[in-house]
Amino acid sequence: MTDQIQAFIQELEQEAKTTQKLLEKLPADKLTWKPHEKSMSAGQLALHVATIPGRVSTMLSSDGMDVSEAKFGPPQPASKEEILQAFEASIAQAGKTLELWDVEKAAGEWTFLKGDQVVMSLPRTGGVRTILLNHLYHHRGQLTVYLRLMDVLLPVTYGRSADTNPFA
Repeated sequence: MTDQIQAFIQELEQEAKTTQKLLEKLPADKLTWKPHEKSMSAGQLALHVATIPGRVSTMLSSDGMDVSEAKFGPPQPASKEEILQAFEASIAQAGKTLELWDVEKAAGEWTFLKGDQVVMSLPRTGGVRTILLNHLYHHRGQLTVYLRLMDVLLPVTYGRSADTNPFA
């Protein structure tokens, strides 16, 4: 395993603590709530956040992905427990998958296709940063907005929140 992959695993484990706090704040009775008709439901978004690490790390273990064959829309979870269990399994899967990568695998090219068209090609380490970690942070940020709109007190993500100040 490369030092870079070890650093990604450590970052994922550290960020998992923050993600866990946010997922735990999701009201169990608001899983179908949407801020807009075009938006995912709160449950769908939370399940997407929960499953990104495991799904993306597994996806990046292959040589690429054809988006024309992909199914994007996360299912509606039946319960908050389903989301929390999916997250626990997803983080464990991501860690195991990344730990198996050697220098050659980590540096190998991964290609995102749309049929015969190359949309993006990058080293797997670049995919870990952009498609796994940055993607997770993006949707986690969306989840904080959903929670705020539901009047849920937000935990600290970085530093403090308007509801929680660990420095006070």
